[in-house]
Amino acid sequence: MKKRLSVLMAIGLAASALTACGGNNTSSSPSAPAASSAPSASASQKPSGDPVTLTYAIWDSNQEKGLRTMADEFEDNHPDIKINIEVTGWSEYWTMLEAGATGGSLPDVFWMHSNEIYRYASNGMLLDLSDRIKSSQSVKLENYPEGLNQIYNFQDKQYAIPKDFDTIGLWYNKTMFDAAGVKHPDETWTWDDLYSAAKVLTKDGVYGFLAPLHNQEGYYNFIYQNGGTVITDDKQSGYDDPKTIEALEYYVNFAKEGLSPAVFDDAERAELIKNGKVAMGYFGSWNLSGFTENEYMAKNFDVAVLPKKEKQASIYNGLGHAIAYNTKHPEEAWQFVEFLSSKEGQERQAELGVAISAYNGAADLWISSNKTFNIKAFVDMVDYGVIRPYSNTTAVWEDKVNEALGQAFSGKIPVKEAALNAAKVMNESLSQEK
Repeated sequence: MKKRLSVLMAIGLAASALTACGGNNTSSSPSAPAASSAPSASASQKPSGDPVTLTYAIWDSNQEKGLRTMADEFEDNHPDIKINIEVTGWSEYWTMLEAGATGGSLPDVFWMHSNEIYRYASNGMLLDLSDRIKSSQSVKLENYPEGLNQIYNFQDKQYAIPKDFDTIGLWYNKTMFDAAGVKHPDETWTWDDLYSAAKVLTKDGVYGFLAPLHNQEGYYNFIYQNGGTVITDDKQSGYDDPKTIEALEYYVNFAKEGLSPAVFDDAERAELIKNGKVAMGYFGSWNLSGFTENEYMAKNFDVAVLPKKEKQASIYNGLGHAIAYNTKHPEEAWQFVEFLSSKEGQERQAELGVAISAYNGAADLWISSNKTFNIKAFVDMVDYGVIRPYSNTTAVWEDKVNEALGQAFSGKIPVKEAALNAAKVMNESLSQEK
């Protein structure tokens, strides 16, 4: 696992030049702080005898329960530190974070994403962790895939430590499959199998497949399975690639033929599958906790690797833990991040089923954490995972691309026209990076 993760991530980053969760992100940059405003490592202050309370910001409520358990265990061993976990939805999370960056009130510890690391690191909003990592006995970057480390490294400084990694799986209603006499999906499935099953399973008010306007848990996977690309090695849009356009046409066709509902909202996607309104859907490994706790899904669903076309592919990404540049408690914040990033913390995260821990060798513990679903499928796909496409301005061009492609998803213009429009707006953003 250590070898294949390291190789995969190194190759993925080299191929994409730079790159659990797509969403609409604001395109403006947070204001850069004055150089003197960042406290030194010794600037941590707290009233004598009173515990320090750290704010830990995340965007996934499915992970909150397990992380709360970990925070409680950390507090047991650090009675002078309390952890307040704040959960904000994906889109609102970045709005909150930018407001905090601009107003000087960032959370002490928070999740960072490949879409946004450049903005926050280049604008001086994150605490440089390099020296703390070097002096740490429990955090060694060599224990993480090099590709994940590099995502959160800016100008040779480490601004976040990998938290987890994720892939996308095909969730399917095995009860509906059995009732319709359709073979369960496995590693032999192709796009033809997916389409055929969707046609059979679309009946009685149930859609056979969920093909929403969503990149990471949707059309990105199809693009790479078809041999297309989202961003080229020389930082050009791949939306004008014939292979990319062909994949998008196949994907949009599910809704056009009535095999999928027309879905543009994240919350609606989850509700449709949890309520038995769709027989199949692409969802990331980070949904595991929420799906396991849903009685209907636990009883009726399972998960398999994604079907293939020209090749197998599943979009791959990993979050990082960052600390605010201006936290009033840098030492306490580091102690918490150090715990979360240690072998002990990473294995605990895996055991609790929070996420597939980024720490080399911890993936098997995550697999063992859940007996309800075949979650080994998520780890199996690491061998052919494709790192989530990204560049310095991902947050800008992803929103513009989604807006352009939305015209095809809603049936207003042909897919090819929408894809060429997407390529144009994406290249305009990419040109600003040069």
